[in-house]
Amino acid sequence: MSPRFLVAMLVSLVGSVAQVDAKLIYDVHQTDGGHKFAIVSGDFEFSDDLSQFRDLATREHLFAVGFDSPGGDVAKAMELGRIIRGLSLSTVQTRKLECASACSLAFLGGISRFAEPGSIGVHKSSFRDGSGVEVDDAVSAVQQTTAEIIGYMSEMGVDPGLLQLSLSYNSDDIRYLSGSEMAKYKVTTPNAVPLPSSDTAPEKPAPVALLGVQAKAEPSLEVPVARDGVVRHPKGRAPINITGGAEAKAIGEALNGTPLRILEVQGDWYRVSVAGNVGFMHYSWVHVTQFEEDAGEHRYIQVKSFSSLPEAEAFVRKSPVPLSAHLAANGWFAVTLKDVYAEEEAKDVSNALKGHGLIARDSMVTIGNTYVRKVCCE
Repeated sequence: MSPRFLVAMLVSLVGSVAQVDAKLIYDVHQTDGGHKFAIVSGDFEFSDDLSQFRDLATREHLFAVGFDSPGGDVAKAMELGRIIRGLSLSTVQTRKLECASACSLAFLGGISRFAEPGSIGVHKSSFRDGSGVEVDDAVSAVQQTTAEIIGYMSEMGVDPGLLQLSLSYNSDDIRYLSGSEMAKYKVTTPNAVPLPSSDTAPEKPAPVALLGVQAKAEPSLEVPVARDGVVRHPKGRAPINITGGAEAKAIGEALNGTPLRILEVQGDWYRVSVAGNVGFMHYSWVHVTQFEEDAGEHRYIQVKSFSSLPEAEAFVRKSPVPLSAHLAANGWFAVTLKDVYAEEEAKDVSNALKGHGLIARDSMVTIGNTYVRKVCCE
């Protein structure tokens, strides 16, 4: 969004604070430049008919959405967020209006998101009425809701680590996010979408990738010769085998971080000199210095692999969740979630996305030692 548009929109928002009601209300406003946006006010309720918002957004040719809501039903907020994303609307939030609890999830639906520091509030979800609910049923409901929120955040390109922060604050407390936190967890988006000048009719913005982005050189598909590296194994240490092959006898082991020299590449096995031994290690146990990828102690979630880059690119671009493609050491192309995660977080995100059918059931968490460089897609 252009600074000029944001100033105009925020002034309009400040001047038109809506009275919060239990039922969602949609108020349409217009900037001096002719760009229409809506303020969604009230509590999110399970009974809300969001088709009214969809019809309004289509009829009024809305460009953006703001909120004045203390929260409410989590599922309904995510439903509105998905409608906002499906309509390619932006979201904008100012401190003069309230967007807390479940409302923060609806805000995440924006294809472009701007929020003033301190304008988005988060905390853990709660039952409105816990009476008569069995403990096992309550635990099951919380786990299901948590999985759905993780899946939704990943779908919207937001770091699910935001949920972990939210869970640190009880339902009777609110944590308002700083500007740096919103950037860290990708609550706000870094790329502004330029708007038409005020003397032209408002239009839908072109995709960010098509605006002001110069053509980049094609990434290299050459796999560099692996010469040296360090041991990096999920269990913290890797065996040194007498020969290549899964059934080979181990003659020793080396701890993670131990430097090694790669003497020869034999298929999926490296013949290495490490810790005073010469033996074999599987190529997935070694972080090769000559490879550009390095997630450190974090994990990738690999969802697919392809033998050609065009196939991988096509899969990435049509996916409902943000993905990247990496050239692998074997010449194939590994497709992963765009972000990397701490080990336990990666497992939670993977399970949540599998449960929602957003990634394949055979997707796996990996250190990514075999990834050479990212080749797709910004």
